Amino acid sequence: MKVVTIGGGSSYTPELVEGFIKRYDELPIRELWLVDVEEGKEKLEIVGALARRMVKKAGVDMEIHLTLDRQKALINADFVTTQLRVGQLDARIQDERIPLKYGMIGQETNGAGGLFKGLRTIPVLLKIAEEIHEVCPNAWLINFTNPAGMVTEALLRYGKHSKVVGVCNLPVHMTNSIAGLLQIEKEDVHIEFAGLNHLVYGLHVYAKGKEVTQEVIRRLSDPNSQVTMRNIAPIPWQPDFLEALGVILCPYHRYYYKTKEILAEELLAFQSGTTRAEVVKVLEAELFELYKNPNLEMKPPQLEKRGGAYYSDAACNLISSIYNDKGDIQTLNVKNNGAISSLPNASAVEVNCVVTKQGPVPLAVGELPVEVNGLVQQIKSFERVGAEAAVTGSYEKALVALSINPLVPSDELAKSVLDELLQAHRKYLPAFFKEVNA
Repeated sequence: MKVVTIGGGSSYTPELVEGFIKRYDELPIRELWLVDVEEGKEKLEIVGALARRMVKKAGVDMEIHLTLDRQKALINADFVTTQLRVGQLDARIQDERIPLKYGMIGQETNGAGGLFKGLRTIPVLLKIAEEIHEVCPNAWLINFTNPAGMVTEALLRYGKHSKVVGVCNLPVHMTNSIAGLLQIEKEDVHIEFAGLNHLVYGLHVYAKGKEVTQEVIRRLSDPNSQVTMRNIAPIPWQPDFLEALGVILCPYHRYYYKTKEILAEELLAFQSGTTRAEVVKVLEAELFELYKNPNLEMKPPQLEKRGGAYYSDAACNLISSIYNDKGDIQTLNVKNNGAISSLPNASAVEVNCVVTKQGPVPLAVGELPVEVNGLVQQIKSFERVGAEAAVTGSYEKALVALSINPLVPSDELAKSVLDELLQAHRKYLPAFFKEVNA
């Protein structure tokens, strides 16, 4: 069995390697190819050396290959995972700081920052999908790259490869947090998830087969019992609002339901030079210094500060379930195919799926509750128009995508931030500058 990880020089790779090692008995990966670009060569070599030490210590028969030659790596691949960042962390800093300069939220998957990460990323991933279709057509493409919702939308609508699944650690994180809240094992918790990536709702929660949704909502109303993430300010929910909404929110919902408070937090970070991207850049530097240690033979605990906890569980569980035809239920980004009746069949949604050897089969939830359906529709419009802008290089589509996003307060501001971000990321947006480059 052969797995290829594109963006192999990522600081997250040791967690992925750990996940493969833990599951080696059921997931016998003989070759793991870590692929990166020239700018990431040094990080690839550091991470690759650590991966080899981890595999050696674990005593598993897994070869670690490092390369900058993507097409060579893809030959005979069974699974291809993508965890790349076009423009690296410096681009993310621009995605966060430039919108904040205009008084709007800057974030790597939401609003203006999310759009621009999508504009840079989608053409690259469509090219990768085309190569997979040509070189290893039977391989599954498992995407972790953010903004995962918009990226999966683009791959499903415009990509040449159909065996595509988007993965996020958020549903795993929410399930684990709620299990802790209820003081039971995570295996005893089942949540009916439905929505979009980073906009997923828990419609129903079951503990040992018994529905406990209202009990969980009541507990989450306590400011000391929040489902939080390191990259989002843990601002407590208004209890009456939670009760009235009647569903479980994810941490990213704070961007939409607590926009004023989140923006105030982000503006403080902007003024002090400690936006999340700037904090992550420092963390990354520290992690890679740790990774260089020739005596380090395991994933260091400091990696959890990076904010990607449980993502290897989500990724490795998916790969293992497809490989072993497990038929278990996982929350994934897939083509809707009627699972959420209020969204188009061809769109990417994040829902519970039964995972088989033929891939994930989404479970139908019908219409979303009216209380949440409107926001989901609005963000899906943003993702679809944004994906179209990425594929066509259309300035007009990019402007419309930004203007319909609820985190962008006016069309005038949308145009201002669009123009500045286009110039900042010009190097990574050739489709938008075709006439200039011709």
